[in-house]
Amino acid sequence: MNVAASANPSTPSREFVRNVKTVVIKVGSAVLTDMNGLDRDMVASLSRQIAMLGKSGVRVVLVSSGAIAAGAGKMPGHANARTIPEKQALAAIGQSSLMQAYEESFQKFGLHVAQILITRQGLIPRNRYINAKNTVITLMEWGVIPVINENDTVAVEELQFTDNDALAVLMVNLAEADLLICLSDTDGLYDGDPGERKGARIVREVARVDSAVFAMAGKSPGRAGRGGMRSKLESARMATACGIPMIIAGGRTPDVIGRIFAGEETGTLFHPSENRRINGRKAWIALALEREGSLLIDDGAVEAIVRRGKSLLPAGLRRVEGTFDAGACVMCRDSAGEDVALGIANYSADDLRKLAGCKCSDMSDILGCNGRAEVIHRDNMVIL
Repeated sequence: MNVAASANPSTPSREFVRNVKTVVIKVGSAVLTDMNGLDRDMVASLSRQIAMLGKSGVRVVLVSSGAIAAGAGKMPGHANARTIPEKQALAAIGQSSLMQAYEESFQKFGLHVAQILITRQGLIPRNRYINAKNTVITLMEWGVIPVINENDTVAVEELQFTDNDALAVLMVNLAEADLLICLSDTDGLYDGDPGERKGARIVREVARVDSAVFAMAGKSPGRAGRGGMRSKLESARMATACGIPMIIAGGRTPDVIGRIFAGEETGTLFHPSENRRINGRKAWIALALEREGSLLIDDGAVEAIVRRGKSLLPAGLRRVEGTFDAGACVMCRDSAGEDVALGIANYSADDLRKLAGCKCSDMSDILGCNGRAEVIHRDNMVIL
């Protein structure tokens, strides 16, 4: 089992936070809002904690949900919006209130904020990804708090699935952060859905996010958001695969940020994979690109790419799922269905189905033309 539960107030495993220089803090809608809309007292509390963190020399990027819920508070007659256009309209109405609340709260501490609205689709072009990175780095150098939100007024897929969890992981790389903190309406990961199983216990540390860990998560989304615990675990898996630790903690816990940076055992800590750090192009592949399909690979291929750093060859390919073109980002799964790697495929799904299991020397005869020997080259692959 890749988890450990503890009741101790602090442990040596949390000492690393004292050396964190840059942190991404993601705060969910359920933390920032109540039944009446935006909770300005909570915004003020969060701003105070971040300002205190900044005084200690830690740079902060804030990924903030809450625009849709804030809009619903201003438009109570439409608070139960269900369609995408209605939710987009609420986001447009609420975003200004959200930023105004942050602006007023941080000004009390002599700090400025900057709004950045992002969609995953907008960062797929590598040049836009780099431009966004440069903007975030510059703002932090100026002592300005970047406040990032998904551009809900135009993003359709994000409205339905991510609840800013995936965006927070993306910002970790853009900001060159050392830690990701996800503040939620739950105190962390429990060993079962506490809403369904009485006596569920909080898990203080997770060594690896695998199927056993995902089995602990409930299937329902959060109170005001869409992601729920499974979305946060997906983010934890990607962050830790890129070498970044992540903590899920209760956003309404008094002084939660200060407690985390004091090394207290607050929330659930997800340890990074092998203390490695993925930067540059591989981070862009891992965090920005949408997964368009999946490849089932055999045990020999898993051993080659995970243990020996090799490329994925057609001989190790067993099955192709999905429809995608050459250049798509796809997931690689082992025989048990566990995700082991992702990367950019050199061939379309149709061509890969023809190539599955073949030798490299037979590829040109099968496709009728010469091409790359690798299904996914190791330079375009990220091990999970």
